[in-house]
Amino acid sequence: MKTNLIRIGAALGAVLLAAPTMAQELTMWSWRQEDKAAYEGFIKSFEAANPGITVKFETFEATNYNTILSTALAGGTGPDLAMVRAYGGLENVASAGYLEPLSTETVPALSGFNPAALAAETMRSDGKVYAVPFASQTQFVIYNKAIFDANGLEEPQSWADLEALAQKLKDAGVIPFANGTATAWQNETVTFGLGSSLMTKGFYEDLMAGKADFTDERFTSALGAVAEVAAQYFPDGFIGLDYPSAQQLFSSGMAGMFVGGSYELANFKNQNPDIELGMFAAPGKTAEDEKLVALYFDGGYGVNAAGSNKEAAIKFVNYLASPEFGQAFANTLNNISTVPGVTFDNPLLAEVAELNQHSIPYLMLAHFRYGEPSGSVLIQGEMQKLFAGETTPEAIGETLTTGLAAWYEPFKK
Repeated sequence: MKTNLIRIGAALGAVLLAAPTMAQELTMWSWRQEDKAAYEGFIKSFEAANPGITVKFETFEATNYNTILSTALAGGTGPDLAMVRAYGGLENVASAGYLEPLSTETVPALSGFNPAALAAETMRSDGKVYAVPFASQTQFVIYNKAIFDANGLEEPQSWADLEALAQKLKDAGVIPFANGTATAWQNETVTFGLGSSLMTKGFYEDLMAGKADFTDERFTSALGAVAEVAAQYFPDGFIGLDYPSAQQLFSSGMAGMFVGGSYELANFKNQNPDIELGMFAAPGKTAEDEKLVALYFDGGYGVNAAGSNKEAAIKFVNYLASPEFGQAFANTLNNISTVPGVTFDNPLLAEVAELNQHSIPYLMLAHFRYGEPSGSVLIQGEMQKLFAGETTPEAIGETLTTGLAAWYEPFKK
């Protein structure tokens, strides 16, 4: 009997030693509903190279995503991995202790990332990175090349050139700019997509150094110029025109230009596969002024600090930081990956990357979403008033500076 027990015990031991590691299923949450099929493809590549680890990609409505994610993490039911917003959006999640700090020890590829991209996923209080950055976005002017060619137009070199070509389009019966501002965040897009070169890099540097605030004439005069162009060259009734309708005006060929982000390029091609797109940085006052686009980093991939499969989650995050993934991301989603060394086969993306060499941050998102009131909320509401003739650029400068002084230390006087 004793001999039989020994044999059974030995057999069980052999089975346990031979058994494969228990499969680990990771969950990953995102607000990028439109990218779900692409991510499922990326995940298949990872799973093929990492037997025993599976990843389930789940998406949620973008507007409520931050609340959904924070509530789940606070309740201990959050995902193993999550796409998180950058800057202030990142801090809201990381400061509560919900995200695992990342370093070059756990994710070696981070050592090669652009410092500005890492800063967007870093908590200011402890200087630690909490997510692998995934994309940059650029605000500029997109145009329909066929419409420009038909009207003998070239990319403008000065603000007067921009106004002149807009007038030529209007005279030809073409809506110069398709944009509307009924969708609140479009007010911010229009402001910095058109006005960054007018504001100048010098203003940005002085603002960050504490030498200027939003009452600065460089800033307020840019707001005035943007409002004048909108009044003359945006669609009739643009204040009541929402974002999807504005997109349709442009993609259908009814308008020559659209102030928007690099994220619009693939969308416009999907809406109208035959459309030929061009882009330019809205110019400054003179042709000699540096032409600047407004640049920001979109978000990152974070790991749940309380997750039960952190080792596997870190392995997946390393994949998301790899050149293999970065190249697939750029090729599949037609977006600017932040992974070092990625090349852009799409000529439009290559052009975006070139424009990014002359940029300032997309101001309110990058620097003024860390407290309440948010700079984005303030500029969106105030620009809507300006477009409606209910305020002045100078009053906006005062409102921004005073409002942000509630939490932004350099403005507290």
